[in-house]
Amino acid sequence: MPLFTYTARRPGGEQVTGELEMSTAAAVAGQLTENGLIPVRIEQGRGTTEKTSKGFSLTLKKRQKKVRLDDLILFCRQMYSLTRSGVPMMRSLHGLIESSQNPTLQKTLYGLIENLESGRDLSGAMAAYPTVFPNLMTRMVQVGESSGNLEESFRQLAEYLEFEKLTRERIKSALRYPTFVIVAIAIAMAILSLFVIPTFEKVFAGLGADLPLPTRIILGISNFSVSYWPYLLGLLIVAFFLLRSYLRTDQGAYRWDRYKLRLPIVGSILLRATLARFARAFSMGYGSGVPLVQALGYTARAIENRYLGEKLDDMRNQLERGDTLTRSAANLQIFTPLVLQMLAVGEETGSVDAMLLEVAGFYEREVEYDLKNLTSAIEPILIVIIGGMVLVLALGVFLPMWNLGALMR
Repeated sequence: MPLFTYTARRPGGEQVTGELEMSTAAAVAGQLTENGLIPVRIEQGRGTTEKTSKGFSLTLKKRQKKVRLDDLILFCRQMYSLTRSGVPMMRSLHGLIESSQNPTLQKTLYGLIENLESGRDLSGAMAAYPTVFPNLMTRMVQVGESSGNLEESFRQLAEYLEFEKLTRERIKSALRYPTFVIVAIAIAMAILSLFVIPTFEKVFAGLGADLPLPTRIILGISNFSVSYWPYLLGLLIVAFFLLRSYLRTDQGAYRWDRYKLRLPIVGSILLRATLARFARAFSMGYGSGVPLVQALGYTARAIENRYLGEKLDDMRNQLERGDTLTRSAANLQIFTPLVLQMLAVGEETGSVDAMLLEVAGFYEREVEYDLKNLTSAIEPILIVIIGGMVLVLALGVFLPMWNLGALMR
């Protein structure tokens, strides 16, 4: 990504300068605005972010080790403990550098120290690394700094990230069994087509009898696979890389995020898990003092689903035009009536953040129940698919033998 040098001002008029590595100048301006800064000048520099501090290069290359969710959870937990104990910020960050096992996070922490030494606050220093620290995390730290409750912000962030990790692990665990079965079926079909069925073809050719239609179809597929398997393998590899490249584009990511929410059985679970993530993050931001519209904007980028993020942006626009939270949420047509009633009660009583936590708990319980029963829901479908394949193979292989037996009588 290109490196941009910016000059901005805080609402009080204080001038701030820094660098951001983002795709466009408009993205830099949007990031600065979200961080409560007013862009004054944005200029594209040369190359990528390169800063040096104490002999360490701060170039965050794409192929370097990624900062995982576990690293961020540990970072928040350690920052909570150190801040609560009254350890100075610089000493805390130096201690985290020594204890961290992730080289990318170490370089990022050196960048935070350098930015802090130049006079920037912690949230502003974290905002210079959007690929490491999510927008919601940066904003929560900013709220904690302005309210004097930084340790509480880190505690809430750690709990939120731990829930994120738990939800992802549950979904992956539930999908592991059907994925393994589908891969095993694909491998079995390839072995049968390339090695087993050609052997039967030689036997059938020696019989000299007319073969039934299922057998001719299976033999045709097998002959095609044997003759053109290098081209088929190459086509699959090319298709895989083309699909991966397309999904990395904005349009591809948007379409995939929309399509996966409509997948049979799994789509509804992913939708409710994402809505639970939205409700918890929105409650955490709004309950910490972030204005409603801004909290919704940060949350839309934190849920990691561009399709739902666009819907939440529409919801934010409706709020800016004067609509109520309940009415704008109802217009999205993604929340259940029970959830909409809970939001309405929250608006009437002034406890929107508490109601959002109830919404998050409601969806989390539904997701947990469905994940426990996901395997039992998918098993019948897999059994039908495997049974159909076995039936076709059995008819194709054994029908000629049965016909031969009838002729010999």
